[in-house]
Amino acid sequence: MSAFLSLYASVGTLYIVIKDVGLIDREKAILVGLELQKNQGDIEYSLTELALLADTAGAEAVDKVIQKREKTDPAYYIGKGKAEELAALAEMRGADLVIFNDELTPSQLRNLDRLINLKVIDRTALILDIFARRALSREGKLQVELAQLQYLLPRLIGLGNQLSRLGGGIGTRGPGETQLEIDRRVIRRRISELKKEIVQLRKQRNLQRQRRKKNRCTVVSLVGYTNAGKSTLLNTLTGSDLYTEDKLFATLDPMVRRGMLNDRTEVLFTDTVGFIEKLPHQLVSAFRATLEEIAAADIILHLVDLSHPDYNNHAAVVRQHLATLVSDYHEKEILVFNKIDLLDDSLTITHLEREYPNALYISGLTGRGIENLKEAVLEAIKVKRYSVKLFIPYNEGKTISELQKADSFEIISYQDDYLEIRTTLDRETLSRYEVYRCKPG
Repeated sequence: MSAFLSLYASVGTLYIVIKDVGLIDREKAILVGLELQKNQGDIEYSLTELALLADTAGAEAVDKVIQKREKTDPAYYIGKGKAEELAALAEMRGADLVIFNDELTPSQLRNLDRLINLKVIDRTALILDIFARRALSREGKLQVELAQLQYLLPRLIGLGNQLSRLGGGIGTRGPGETQLEIDRRVIRRRISELKKEIVQLRKQRNLQRQRRKKNRCTVVSLVGYTNAGKSTLLNTLTGSDLYTEDKLFATLDPMVRRGMLNDRTEVLFTDTVGFIEKLPHQLVSAFRATLEEIAAADIILHLVDLSHPDYNNHAAVVRQHLATLVSDYHEKEILVFNKIDLLDDSLTITHLEREYPNALYISGLTGRGIENLKEAVLEAIKVKRYSVKLFIPYNEGKTISELQKADSFEIISYQDDYLEIRTTLDRETLSRYEVYRCKPG
């Protein structure tokens, strides 16, 4: 037996109702993409990715429609005539829903819903639906619920027909399957509550980061396009057994694991949610507390799935997101091309080695190139550290004790009033001990 969740509100409180609906067949979806003349790209790749997203959400793409226009139609996105053709196609193919490759405005959603007379969702709703499935931690669930409600609020009226017509499925999980009696006031109240809880989670994460800095833990963050192999690489680097699956957004919740480099240096590897083209702004906003882990990292391993035909665009998308999160990401980034075990053409790697001379080529699954990756991380750590000579007065026992925990601590000499030492510190830690770089007196 299977079940779906129905959320509704009464007197400002959200209630969960579990309904047994038996074994639900995969929904049949028609994909719709718009190729604008002023911004021509490879729409086929984009719709292929949309089909993978639909598959991850539990739908089967049975057909696709591509419309070429000079600009988006403000009322129907693809134009009323094309929308009528789409309605006929959906009926002929026995489709259950239509998925648009871009975010629809509330009026477009309302008009298309009435004309097609089927459930209509956009790319944003589809991704939010996947996140609602995949989030397991309390933090992840709170962030997803906030993103869903922020998306739902301006579209509440437009969703009325499809919510009353359908009893579950893609685009209606979590807060999306809200009963019609929910009003904007209740949703706004819940959004306010969620924001307050996420602020507290953000403070907790900040305290954790401060604790890591105090303990001088080097943090290496794994970032990349969704399904680039971050979780698999994290397992290989740390000996963990995190869940992995060859699907988009297989894992959402941030993970932190300890790992050892080649010289027995211990570092913390973190894995965060993967990026994707047209990532809903609601998710970026809601997951800000999680994504700040990337900004706080000492080193960023930018993982690129080399086996994907559109890997260059994937790398560009990730860097666009990084630029909004980390002002100096290019100083922290190590470019890593993953899944070389799936690549038969060695000429591709030869070409990339000329274009990206500092990049690494690995297989997180087989372990190929992992030792080189560890060496590169170790070298990056050393570059970020400075060998300095310090003069510590004997009455500064606590300071001496702290520095003994640092790398390469070496006592040079014992003087009458101070201890002369040499040690290696990162830039931030060095600023705290700047006063000891001159001899007392």
